[in-house]
Amino acid sequence: MSDPALFVSLLTIELVIPWAQSLKDRRSAVRGLKDRLRSRFNASVAEIAFHDKWQRATIAVCIIDGDRRQLESAMTRVRRLIEEAQDLVIADMQQQWL
Repeated sequence: MSDPALFVSLLTIELVIPWAQSLKDRRSAVRGLKDRLRSRFNASVAEIAFHDKWQRATIAVCIIDGDRRQLESAMTRVRRLIEEAQDLVIADMQQQWL
């Protein structure tokens, strides 16, 4: 019996939250985005940098799938959801295949 194929994609997004006036504002914006990503895509999402900056955040989104095409489609939809966020500005976005 052979091992099933496993594909992993990691998307790292650096965000600017220009309207945030406090860490509470920033946390609220980031939490909302993380919750949407988790619920819609069953993705693992973590805030990985700029924890103490009011208007900056970096999050990582990871999805694992046995079908590369489905994973590519899901990651395209993840990027679209992030790009459409009205209250966030994307400073950098990088995708890796692991």
